[in-house]
Amino acid sequence: MDFKLSEEQELIRASAREFALEYIEPIAGELDEKSLYPYEVFAKLGELGMMGISYPSEYGGGGQSFVTSMLVTEEIARACPATGFLHGYSYGLVGHPIITFANEEQKKKWLPGLASGKYVGAFTLTEPGAGTDVSAATTTAFKEGDAYILNGAKTFITNAIMADVFVAFAYTNKDAGPKGMSAFLIPKGTPGLVLGEHFEKMGIRASQTSEVLFKDCVVPADCLLGKEGEGFKIAMSALDAGRIGMAAMTTGIAQACLDESVRYSKARVQFKKPISSQQAIQWFIADMSTDIDAARFLYLYAAWVKDQGQPFSLAASKAKLFCSECAVKHTSKAVQIQGGYGYIKGSKAERLYRDAKITEIGEGTSEAQRMIIAGAALR
Repeated sequence: MDFKLSEEQELIRASAREFALEYIEPIAGELDEKSLYPYEVFAKLGELGMMGISYPSEYGGGGQSFVTSMLVTEEIARACPATGFLHGYSYGLVGHPIITFANEEQKKKWLPGLASGKYVGAFTLTEPGAGTDVSAATTTAFKEGDAYILNGAKTFITNAIMADVFVAFAYTNKDAGPKGMSAFLIPKGTPGLVLGEHFEKMGIRASQTSEVLFKDCVVPADCLLGKEGEGFKIAMSALDAGRIGMAAMTTGIAQACLDESVRYSKARVQFKKPISSQQAIQWFIADMSTDIDAARFLYLYAAWVKDQGQPFSLAASKAKLFCSECAVKHTSKAVQIQGGYGYIKGSKAERLYRDAKITEIGEGTSEAQRMIIAGAALR
C-alpha cells in the first residue's frame, strides 16, 4: 500500500499552491464581497493547464489522473473556497459526463474549450420541487422531427449566467420513471433557454447561481448526451464525480482553518503568553490536524478508485460526507479561536465559516450521503 504521491504530483500541487498564493489569495475577499466570477483566475489556470489537467490529452487536456486534479482543487480552495468549488465543479459535473457519455463530435466540440478555461459549463438538474429526489423532476423533452422541445424550470444552477454549455436533464418518457430521463448538451443562446437573476448567497459568493427556464426550448437532436433514457444514470455518475471534488474543496477549507488558527494563536497574546500555549487552543488545533488528514485520505482514496475504473459511488459519498462536515466543524473552531476578530466581516475565518455550510447541502445533502452509505452497509 503506497501513500506517496509521485514527484510530478508533488510538483503540480506545489505549483497550484504557489499560484493560489500569488493570484487567488489577494483577491479572495473581493470576489466574495462583490460576488465576482473569477474569469481572470480561470484564464490563467487554463494557460497553465490546470483547468483541464485530468481531461484526455486528445481533447486539449493534461491527461493526468483524477487524483492530481483533486490536489489542485484542494490547493485552490485553501486560498478561496468559491474558486476551488468552481474548479472541481468544472470537471466533476460538466467535464466528466461529457468525457464519459458524449459521442466523438460532442467531445471535440466542448472538451477543448472546457479544458482551456475558455468555456464555462453548467449542470442543470435541480428543480424547485426536485432536489435530493432527482426523479421528482418535471422538466420534459418531446421529440418533434429532428429536435427536442424542452419545457420546465431548474433552480440553484451554478454558472448558469455565464455558461457556454448546459448539461441539462429532462424526461423524454415520464411514464418510465427514472429510466425515462434523458440528458442534453445545450449551447448558450438556444431559443427558449431563459436565464434567471443571480441569487445572493451566504457563502461561495464568487459562484454565480440562478434559475434556468426552458420555454419551448428547441434543442437539435444531435445535442442528446448518451442515449434516450440514460439521463438519470448520467446525472448520478456526474454527482459521484462532483462529490469527490466537493470533498477535495472542503479539505482545502479545513486546511485553511488550520493555517489561520496556527497563525493567529501564535500571534495573539493573552495573560502575557501566546494563546497557542493554552491547552484548549492546542486541542482545537490537534483535532483540526487529525481530521484534515482523515479527510484528505478519504477524498484521495475516492479519486484513486475512480482512476482505477472501479465503481466509486460509495467512496465518493463517504468522502463528501466526512470532508464537508469536517469543514463546517472546524470553520466554527477557527472563528472561536479568533474570538471577536474572527466574527468580523472581512476576516478570512468569517468567510470560511460562511463558505463551508453549503458543502453539507450541495451535490447531495449529508443526509442523502448517509442514506447511500447505510444502504451499502445493510446490503
